[in-house]
Amino acid sequence: MSGSIPRPPIARLMMIQIDCPDPERLAAFWAEVLAVEIDRRLGDPPQYVSLMPAGVGVPPLWFQRVPEPKVAKNRLHLDLQVEDIEAACARIEALGGRRRDDHDFQGYHDEGAPGFDWRRMADPEGNEFCLVYRV
Repeated sequence: MSGSIPRPPIARLMMIQIDCPDPERLAAFWAEVLAVEIDRRLGDPPQYVSLMPAGVGVPPLWFQRVPEPKVAKNRLHLDLQVEDIEAACARIEALGGRRRDDHDFQGYHDEGAPGFDWRRMADPEGNEFCLVYRV
């Protein structure tokens, strides 16, 4: 809202937490996808595994051990921008991820401006994410 009185945020995004039965396995997958290192392991066996942030101001991903498997579609997912959709998809599949559909999705395309399309993917435990690319 323009002209409104600035107010402090109620909270700041600290981390993104992903529940999973095997935090070591999932952290290793995402460390490769994002080209970052595993930062910390808490517990023995690890109950929490964190990755180094993927950039300045980017919250780290944490993987938390939970007993139950994923059973429904995510209500929140990551969008990852890629330069080469086919190369990115092949690398993710080689790491144990998979495509969710046999087609890509078209985003909104403004005339004269590049648009974005996306491919739905899943990590080794079935958590959905999108590979987003310019067209």
